[in-house]
Amino acid sequence: MSFEKNTLKGQIDRITYNNPENGYTVARLDLIDEDRKITIVGNLPSPEPGQVISVEGSWVIHSQYGEQFEIESYDYDVPVSEEGIEKYLGSGLIPGIGPVMAGRIVDEFGEDALDIIDEEPERLLEVEGIGEKRFEEIKNSWQEQQQVREIMVFLLSNGISPTYASRIYDRYGADSIRVVKDNPYRMARDIWGIGFKKVDDIASNLGIDEDDPARIEAGILYVLNKATEEGHVYLPRSILLDEAGENLEISQEKIESRLKNMADSEEIIIEPAGSGEGEEEAVYLPDFYQAERGIAEKFRSMLKVPAAETEMNISHLIKRAESSLDITLASEQRRAVRKAVKDRVLIITGGPGTGKTTIIKIMLDIFSRQGLDVDLAAPTGRAAKRMEEASSHEAKTIHRLLDFNYHQGGFQKNEQNQLDSDVIIIDEASMLDAMLMYNLIRAVPTGARMILVGDVNQLPPVGAGYVLRDLLDSSFLPVVRLKKIFRQAEESMIVVNSHRINNGQMPVLTGKNEGLNDFYFVEEEKKEKVLAMILKLVKERIPDRFNFDSIDDVQVLSPMRRGVLGVKNLNQELKQALNPPLPAGEEGIKYGEREFNIGDKVMQIKNNYDLEVFNGDIGRIISLDAESSRLNVNFAGRSVTYEHKDLEELRLAYATTVHKSQGSEYRAVVMPISTQHYIMLQRKLVYTALTRAEDLAVLIGSKKALGMAVNNNRDERRYSLLSERINRFRR
Repeated sequence: MSFEKNTLKGQIDRITYNNPENGYTVARLDLIDEDRKITIVGNLPSPEPGQVISVEGSWVIHSQYGEQFEIESYDYDVPVSEEGIEKYLGSGLIPGIGPVMAGRIVDEFGEDALDIIDEEPERLLEVEGIGEKRFEEIKNSWQEQQQVREIMVFLLSNGISPTYASRIYDRYGADSIRVVKDNPYRMARDIWGIGFKKVDDIASNLGIDEDDPARIEAGILYVLNKATEEGHVYLPRSILLDEAGENLEISQEKIESRLKNMADSEEIIIEPAGSGEGEEEAVYLPDFYQAERGIAEKFRSMLKVPAAETEMNISHLIKRAESSLDITLASEQRRAVRKAVKDRVLIITGGPGTGKTTIIKIMLDIFSRQGLDVDLAAPTGRAAKRMEEASSHEAKTIHRLLDFNYHQGGFQKNEQNQLDSDVIIIDEASMLDAMLMYNLIRAVPTGARMILVGDVNQLPPVGAGYVLRDLLDSSFLPVVRLKKIFRQAEESMIVVNSHRINNGQMPVLTGKNEGLNDFYFVEEEKKEKVLAMILKLVKERIPDRFNFDSIDDVQVLSPMRRGVLGVKNLNQELKQALNPPLPAGEEGIKYGEREFNIGDKVMQIKNNYDLEVFNGDIGRIISLDAESSRLNVNFAGRSVTYEHKDLEELRLAYATTVHKSQGSEYRAVVMPISTQHYIMLQRKLVYTALTRAEDLAVLIGSKKALGMAVNNNRDERRYSLLSERINRFRR
């Protein structure tokens, strides 16, 4: 049953439900002209408590929930109530004002707070906690944000939250309103966190037609960018057309027309995916096309250079290194070293316990005696640190090796300014995605030697591409596959069971002796009991028995994000058990549903080149200021300051996904394995999790779930032509 249209104005009291994909919202609205609250339902992108909004629509009677106001159109406004002003000031827009300080300002000045900051800013000194230094910071920030406040009104009225408004201004500056009006779809490409769906709603509010060329092209780029986030370097044309059509809800003929225009202007690259007649076409974003082609061409150039000559007999060099380091190599290790000394390019791949680190030590000894400059690097800071500790030779992240500088345009080492190295050794090469590999190899001198060391049986890299696998599949590059497990490693059940799982066999679930083992399986079917056991193990049993620190030494890994045993819930439960919130009056910092406290274990979830922290970096919060909503995180001895707006990139890390653990090692790994995770249960996932553990691995769950994972050898399909491109050079 429905009634006539009405226009109502009020302040959002709370959000009952919001679907970020389509903007559908159920919220309570506190009416300004009436002393009552109502329920509103409908399309309302990016709502936040405290926002003032005018809604046009009709009253309806819901069979279950009763009377509701159904939204047909809406219009945001700058908040006028104390609660709305507090939300506005505490959004992170003004450095120096966080949620706590925003509350104090509103307590002091009430509904006049914004006018006072604007016209009598010196009165801020009346607010507790604002001294001269903070006053100057807030005053200067407020003046600098004059344009932002104008932009905020415009953006709020078009369904964009204060958090995103700050990012939009950071990206476009004074041109923000013009950019959003002229082509709002740019935001989907330029602003992290604002997806195509959200921008499409904004564009619709601005009156942009569904057949507008900018919309269609943005939809195509959205599908291609989403594909790279899922690991693909390109998409087959048919799949791109299907997915773009589904997202844009228009005919494929209209999409085809824009595809041709985009290819003509080189916004995308289209070429056959194979050499046969009638082959499916591959559609690339230009950067990924350049990366894939550039990797293949550079390897071809390096392999054309004659093999390295050495003045001494290689066998003699190896024997001398063995003697110096008191190491005796196995035959396959000796073969790897011989090829490393001789060949321009070499891939060394093998699982845990097969002696990859020993080979690196021998190579370093030989190369140093030859007077060669050697660079060691790895994709992550943790992997580089581990490599340095194992080899006693300086190791860097690849970003540091290539002298990455965000403000100077990215990697400073490139074709024009190459590395001054004779040998480049990269560990954890399974983590190399297409873009990182391209930036690395273009900086390698053609006459240098490049050695990639990694385990191809690990999960594929987080970024687009499957570089190590593709290089191995090409059958063109020199490769040594290590298979022998050494005696010392055979004593480790972590190593033994890793290889069993990789070979499709169930791990040995009983310890070798009654003393301490390094692998345990705890059988438990019910997920609630698995959770309780994880908390007990991490907080009490592992620290007591193995003398490990619950937070720094123990890492919980989970196959999934959602559910009782997903990362999100595990983090909340582990935080409560290991680092509970402080007593009242000693507040942490709240950001959305998250709360950060001193001592929390946190992870950076995207590359932030300004802060020089990268996706997957883990640290501990060492200090925070709730009033200004700032905190400091210690990443491997380096303190990094996060402003309120940066907290979107920070997550609790007591538990993390197995994918995020790549390149890291932890003294102890605890992993739930439940049939609840059946979608993610695969051999590579359990294998990767187990090989992250240095001294202890504990799996908790059901044998059925473990068996499902071991028997599922489905390899992730990633669209890439790197292997084919390399093989073309052989013809």
